[in-house]
Amino acid sequence: MSSIPAPRPDRTCLVTGASSGIGEEIARQLAARGQGVTLVARSEDRLRALADELSGAHGVRAEVLACDLSDAEARAGLPARLDALDLSVNVLINNAGVSTLGPVWRSDPDAELAMIRTDVEAVVHLCSLLTPGMVARRSGCILNVASTAAFQPIPGQAGYGASKAFVLSYSHALRVELRPYGVTVTALCPGPVETEFGATAGFDDAESHELMPAPFWVTADEVARVGIEGMDANRAVAIPGVANRASAAVGWLTPRKVLLNFLAKQHPGMRAS
Repeated sequence: MSSIPAPRPDRTCLVTGASSGIGEEIARQLAARGQGVTLVARSEDRLRALADELSGAHGVRAEVLACDLSDAEARAGLPARLDALDLSVNVLINNAGVSTLGPVWRSDPDAELAMIRTDVEAVVHLCSLLTPGMVARRSGCILNVASTAAFQPIPGQAGYGASKAFVLSYSHALRVELRPYGVTVTALCPGPVETEFGATAGFDDAESHELMPAPFWVTADEVARVGIEGMDANRAVAIPGVANRASAAVGWLTPRKVLLNFLAKQHPGMRAS
C-alpha cells in the first residue's frame, strides 16, 4: 500500500533545498510520479529553471517559493504564500541543510547559528506549520533528511552531527505522534553524496574521499530514490547503500571513547587544531 497521497491539483509536495543535489533529484522523481511540487530554496533562478523542466517533462504543476530557510520570518510566511496559490501540502520534504567545518573554538558564531537555523529550526518550524493541515485531512507524508552523521558525534563537524541527530530523534517521535492521523514520517540518512554540499562546508574533493572511501558514496538520484521509496513504504529510517547502513550501525554501537578518538584523528576538520 502506498503511503504517498495520490496527486490532486490542489495538493503539492513541498521540497526544501530544491535548487541542487538531493532536493533537486527528489523533486524530479516526485514529478515523474505525477506529483505536483513546490520548490523552496534561496536561488529563485535555479528553482524556476527546474520548475519549467518538471512541468514540461511531466505535465505537473511546479511552483517556486524563493525563501531563505534560516530566516524565521520568511519561513512563517510560507503558509500564506501557499494559500495564495490555492495549495495544501500533502508531502513535506525537509531537505535543506548546511554544515560548517572545524573545531568549535575556531568557528564563526554567525555561521554556526545559521547552520542550526537551517538544519534544525527550519525542520521544526515547517513541521509545526504544516502538520495541522495533514492531521485535519488525515493524510500526508513527511521526509526529513538527516544523515549517517546522526548516529555518532562528529568532532570537526560538531554542530552538524548534533543537528542531524536531532532530526533523527525528532522524526522518530513525530512519527508516533502522527501515526493515529494517517500521516507518516521517514528519516532519510544518506552518507556522502556528490553534490555541492561538501564544497560549501569547506571540504575539497581529496579530503572528502579520504574521509569516506568509494564504497560509501551514493549518487543524489539514488539517495532520492531510496528516500521516496522509504517514505512510500512508511519506513521509519531509510539509509542508501550497504556500506552506509553498516557504518550507521557501527557508529551507533561502538563505545564513544573508542569511536571519537578515531574520528578526531581522521576528520579533516580536526587537522592543525
